[in-house]
Amino acid sequence: MSVKSYFNKRYDSLIDFCKTFSTEKRCINFLERKRWADGVVSPYDATSKVYKRGDGLYRCKNTGKNFNVRIRTIFQESKVSLTKWFIAIYLLETRSKGISSAQLAKDLNLTQKTAWYMLHKIRLCMEYKGEKFDGEVELDETFVGGKNKNRHSKNKIRNAQGRSFKDKVPVMGLLQRDSKGGGDKVMCFQINDTSWKPLTRHIITHVKRNVTLFMDDWQGYRVVNKVYKSSVVDHGHGIYVDGNTYTNTIEAFWSNYCKRPINSTYSSISKHHMQKYFDEFAWRYNTRKVSFSERFDLFFTNIEHLVTHKELIKGNGNRRKQTLKQVAEMQRA
Repeated sequence: MSVKSYFNKRYDSLIDFCKTFSTEKRCINFLERKRWADGVVSPYDATSKVYKRGDGLYRCKNTGKNFNVRIRTIFQESKVSLTKWFIAIYLLETRSKGISSAQLAKDLNLTQKTAWYMLHKIRLCMEYKGEKFDGEVELDETFVGGKNKNRHSKNKIRNAQGRSFKDKVPVMGLLQRDSKGGGDKVMCFQINDTSWKPLTRHIITHVKRNVTLFMDDWQGYRVVNKVYKSSVVDHGHGIYVDGNTYTNTIEAFWSNYCKRPINSTYSSISKHHMQKYFDEFAWRYNTRKVSFSERFDLFFTNIEHLVTHKELIKGNGNRRKQTLKQVAEMQRA
């Protein structure tokens, strides 16, 4: 199969995908076509001529530095082959409930630490990069954290129901309703609390001013009610649908695309990494109507992320666990 033919091949099953990207050379050719469709560009001097060396590397004429297609991407300085990287991307994108680092390590014959590192770098590329939301937009929040009833008695948190976030991490969501046949789109943002300041900041930043907002009667939306045209559904009095006024779409997203993988695949998510997980959930939702091959191609439009291992592991869960223990001790005092 020629290079051009497998670029256009559909791979909507894992078997077809592994046949398409069966060698390291095919993966490199695919990545070069995606990054340098109009010719190889030096990362050190975009105006410089580039020469291909006999060992597969490229040389920047003006700087004399060598490079390959991995440079300044999530693959840079990784010792894992691109064939394994590509399979990891495909598995994370296509599994409806995601894939754990332990399972990926078994599937690709890697250490769990390496698999965890790869998955988090892949999630960095799933951050929403589209235009501001337009038309009709639903607003809602969800809270992530263990249930009080499942904790040991000495770790239970009092008055932690509803929108209390003493023992949970709040995440706000913006969902643009489908108006042009392209499907609904969603964005998620981890926030410190559900007061009007963080809610208003994200809404104004990511939503156009001519939209209609649909929300519940939470007081944190009082400011955007004055800035945008809005319609409120009164959940406090048991009203969940009033004509075109509802937040059922984004609530279904929380349930089907977020809570299910959290409760089944990702048994524990630290506060430090939660934003990346919700970027993954939103990516899977926003690309649900395209084929697996189109979703895989789309992923490579946002791979230029450089992050060190130290930056990824910073604050990996310990800080949040300590906070919950401190809250319980203060309440018992």
